[in-house]
Amino acid sequence: MRRGTWATHPLLTAPDRPEVVRANDLEQIGVPRRTISRRCAAGGPWQLLLPGIVLLSTGAPTDEHRVRAALLHSRQDAMLTGTWALHRHGLERVPRQEKIHVLIPANRGVANAGFAHVERTHRLPRPHLRGGLPVAPVPRAVIDAARRLTNEDEIQAMMAEAVQRRFCTTDMLTRELDQAGRTGTALLRKALTPLVAGARSVAEADAYRLWQRSGLPPGQWNVSIFDAKGNYIATSDFWCDEVAFAWEIDSYRHHTSLEDHRATVARNARYAAAGIVVLQTLPSRLRTEPDQVLAELHAAFQAAQGRPQPEILLKRAA
Repeated sequence: MRRGTWATHPLLTAPDRPEVVRANDLEQIGVPRRTISRRCAAGGPWQLLLPGIVLLSTGAPTDEHRVRAALLHSRQDAMLTGTWALHRHGLERVPRQEKIHVLIPANRGVANAGFAHVERTHRLPRPHLRGGLPVAPVPRAVIDAARRLTNEDEIQAMMAEAVQRRFCTTDMLTRELDQAGRTGTALLRKALTPLVAGARSVAEADAYRLWQRSGLPPGQWNVSIFDAKGNYIATSDFWCDEVAFAWEIDSYRHHTSLEDHRATVARNARYAAAGIVVLQTLPSRLRTEPDQVLAELHAAFQAAQGRPQPEILLKRAA
């Protein structure tokens, strides 16, 4: 290509032209290396996001620019994983991490650079396309994200959302965690344990641990309860079938509207009509007043134990 004609090349002029490109691709269409350097200098019309990766505009780069730059830097067969992949899958309870985590085949020699964290792996999964970009499947992305977090609540909330919104199952997370090995995964396994038992939130995980401390008989989490005629009563956060006792972890957040309040009152009325003893606990008290909650659990359990047992049918919530 003759000198100067690169300025009209489709890579730079087409309506659907990419905003982030490799410097090598610019050289291929005839842009001299010194011109690229000059245009990426302070005050120029372009900017260098990562070594050899150019943003063809000024202004602060967006997250989309940075994601595409990280993938271009990581080259062929790279894919997003961790929190950046989970955001693209549509998960919401995901902490922000500045480093963009990218997986590449183990035999590739690409190093970390700037905001791009490049991980070589012998277990490269088949990517999903989200927004036109390759991302790791949800179970792998969750475990990869969790391995770089230190807050158990954040790990648990992320796992719980993935399961509750049916992006994956606890079995999928368990398999992925087992394949990741034992090193550095103790916190992840601790966070996953209540979810495997049926808990579906950080609050329910706290309740799970408190019930484990209580010495009371085991029960089930998130089960749908019906009376003897098959009429739906409620989907209980926790259910102890031995004495027909329900434990609801009811937060203020779920009672901010009149409709939410009405639904809770109606649920409790159905419990009462069916002869079920129910205890309601605020999530915050599981941590601030655990001993008092334990005493309330024992008292409620004894009350349930001392009255005639109602006939109840159960169905595990999906």
